[in-house]
Amino acid sequence: MFDYHFNPFPQSRNSIFAKRGMVATAQPLAAQAGLDILKDGGNAIDAAIATAACLTVVEPTSNGIGSDAFAIIWTKGKLHGLNASGVAPQGISIEAIRARGFDTIPAHGLEPVMVPGAPAAWAECSRKFGRLPLKDVLRPAIEYAEQGFPVSPVVAKNWRHAFDEYKQIFHDPMYAPWFDIFAPDDRAPEAGEIWRSPDHARSLRAIAASNAEAFYQGELADQIDTFSRAHGGFIRKSDLEQYRPQWVDPISVNYRGYEVWELPPNGQGLVALLGLTILKQFDLKNEDLIDTYHKQIEAIKLAFSDGKSYITDPRDMGDETKQLLSEQYAALRAKQIGRLAITPEPGRLPKGGTVYLATADDEGNMVSFIQSNFMGFGSGIVIPGTGISMQNRGYTFSLNPKDANSLAPGKKTYHTIIPGFLTQNGQPIGPFGVMGGYMQPQGHLQVVSRLIDEHLHPQAALDAPRWQWIENKTVMVEPEFPNALAQALARRGHDIRIALDTGSFGRGQIIWRDAKTGTLAGGTESRADGIISAW
Repeated sequence: MFDYHFNPFPQSRNSIFAKRGMVATAQPLAAQAGLDILKDGGNAIDAAIATAACLTVVEPTSNGIGSDAFAIIWTKGKLHGLNASGVAPQGISIEAIRARGFDTIPAHGLEPVMVPGAPAAWAECSRKFGRLPLKDVLRPAIEYAEQGFPVSPVVAKNWRHAFDEYKQIFHDPMYAPWFDIFAPDDRAPEAGEIWRSPDHARSLRAIAASNAEAFYQGELADQIDTFSRAHGGFIRKSDLEQYRPQWVDPISVNYRGYEVWELPPNGQGLVALLGLTILKQFDLKNEDLIDTYHKQIEAIKLAFSDGKSYITDPRDMGDETKQLLSEQYAALRAKQIGRLAITPEPGRLPKGGTVYLATADDEGNMVSFIQSNFMGFGSGIVIPGTGISMQNRGYTFSLNPKDANSLAPGKKTYHTIIPGFLTQNGQPIGPFGVMGGYMQPQGHLQVVSRLIDEHLHPQAALDAPRWQWIENKTVMVEPEFPNALAQALARRGHDIRIALDTGSFGRGQIIWRDAKTGTLAGGTESRADGIISAW
């Protein structure tokens, strides 16, 4: 009856306000699940876990039980960072991949599958900071998987694109479980159609009952091992048994009086901080809009050039992070920005598939949480009988031994998913994030600049038209990007391309806490099915 993807008129919304609690994410059912946990006596950490687990069910096009995850948590007056990205299996190597005839790690199949970190992230956050048992927190996700839910419009669109692609390229029997779970009628579900996954529910129930031990040491680990061995994969139960998420100290830069926080490498949050450190060398208040956008684009290009050269497993890095974020280095990089576009030298940047969420409660707890399979459904591998779709993070490893991010057993790769957080004078302002592969640091820079330089409220900061640097001097802009501004940037030497839709420009969420009143103001992504659930 309706075409839920036909939106002929400009869309806008207001920021949402609340006092007792807030959950922001790109799928309404997941946001409401997190809010229900808050109302049931949980805190913002419990709400974040509930929302994240629910997203594996209601937005499987971007994440799953086999995802990785990162979190920044503000609680009891301090920021905590969790790195739950996976590691390469012990049996994998550059030589082993090349022996299969690959010059790069393939995007799909078992070769790019690393040890997933998301279930461990849920259990660890619950253990350290949660208030409710994990079995209660995962209950909404289990119910949606078991009983079904109506698929939301953007999820349906992405699901159909994935199905159309996979139908053309997936012919090996190891991909059959993906079609069994996600296309049982030989098609993707339509918007509003009910989809359920009892296998997914059983896996979530096992994870909840065992605090994730079932995934890393028990029956789910056995099933992953059995399938991997049967189809020539590298991951083994021993890899899962050895895995532990890591608590880390977030890193920050001061941007015009605000501390912008990201997690340290192996995530690419460093790229966002590098870009902001370069950008703050300029007084944007005295710049016109053309100069502002030009400098933003040039700053992120330089930041990516450095990030792609240095970011990898932190155990393989020295003090590069400190050096790159120094004011002296930023000043040197800023001098390379002139009136015309320049050409840095990172490789072409592919698209990604990720979910982001932000939560807050009336006790002052706040969470910035992100998890992802990478590249939509990830590897295309689903473990039979479990509903577990496996990520393909190994795709970002290099097979050149001389590269910083070269593949090695037990190593973490350059990771695209990054949560963000803002503070001012040591007090929390709130979580923010923009998901979407290599768009993420670009989205972080643009959103922070909108909030701080332009003083836009959270929803307006997310609604503002975005640009996306692709490679060399090529910059994609959204369909609603002002034409006069696009033309002006083209005269500066930028190769401006106008996108037909907004799918590759990231999906963001913001919660901003008023320091005086404690009131929460939330913004959610108008480019997706985003919603703010408020209390």
